[in-house]
Order: sequence, then structure tokens, then C-alpha cells
Amino acid sequence: MVEYIFSWLTNRYFLWILFIVNLFGTIYGYYWYRFQLADTEPIFLIFVPDSPTASLFFTIVIFGYLINKQWPLIEALAIITLFKYGIWAVVMNFLTWGVTGQMSAVAWMLVISHAAMALQGILYSSFFRIKYWHILVAALWTFHNDVIDYVYMQYPVYSRLSEKIEHIGYFTFWLSVASILVAWYFCIHRKDWQRTLHMKGFSA
Repeated sequence: MVEYIFSWLTNRYFLWILFIVNLFGTIYGYYWYRFQLADTEPIFLIFVPDSPTASLFFTIVIFGYLINKQWPLIEALAIITLFKYGIWAVVMNFLTWGVTGQMSAVAWMLVISHAAMALQGILYSSFFRIKYWHILVAALWTFHNDVIDYVYMQYPVYSRLSEKIEHIGYFTFWLSVASILVAWYFCIHRKDWQRTLHMKGFSA
């Protein structure tokens, strides 16, 4: 079963589909933020559209695979931000539902697409060539983004959720920590463990 899944993940036709889907999703994501970006100071522009930037990292990763290249730092940025903002958007949409009592078709689309974001980073983690320093740099980017969002108040605008911004900022900080740990577990710890088992004659 695992071999079957891996064969699909590495299939060039599937990679092209994934690349195109993520590319158009990234473009749509930046378009989604167009009104907030229009009111944002230039120095903060790169830090506002969090989810599109996460999918942009992954789009670059997939493009690299298509041309037989790998960029481990981009892979580290991709897995951390895909998981973080994928989970974040799912939680924010359900929180909005709890506050407003409404869940539109667009909101459900966002829930499904962002859950897929979080999943695809983990699915491709076995192919990443990430080292500790890649995770460290990506972690600095992630925490810096949190400071910009919740100290300089450049967070993505979500309906009436500004009423709960202190709680959201606290949640986002710990989600960043969890996302970094996810990257470390899937890209470093699990591979080290599997390598150790292989050296001892076990199969993982």
C-alpha cells in the first residue's frame, strides 16, 4: 500500500497536476487578499497573505521535482507553513461558524483546500532532504511572521474574529511550535529512526 502511494506521489503526470493546482491556488489566494493588500504598508506585504505564500513554497518544491532539482530550505518552509496555515485556516473557519452561526459554501471550500494543504506537506516529507539548519531558518521565518501578524497587527482579516485576536495570536504561536515539531518529526527524527532500524537489520 505504501509503495502504491509513493508511486503516485512520484508520478510525473500527478506531479504536473499537483503543480498546476497549487499554482492556481496560490494565484487565487493572493487575489483573495487583494483588498487587505491594497491597505497594507509595502514593508508588510509579504507577511499578510500567509496561506498563498505557503502554497507558493510548495509549488516551487514540486516544480523542482519536475526539473530534477531539490531546494531543502524551500522544502522546510513549505512543510512548516503548509501545516501551520492549513490547520490555522480550518480552525478559523470553524471559529467563524461558531461566532456568526453561518458556514457558506466558500467557507467549506476553504476548509477542504486548507486541510489538503496541511496533508500534502506531510505526504511529501519522505522525499525532503531537510537538515536541522533548514528547520531553524524556517522556524525563524515562522515566528517572525507571527510577530508581524500579532504585534504589528498585520494578521489575515477573518470576519468578526478580530474580537478574539488575543486568543488567536496565542493559538497561532503554539501552532507554529507544533508545525516546527511536525517538520522535525517527519523530516529528521523519523528518517534517523528508520536508518537506525535498517542498520540493525530491521525493516521500518
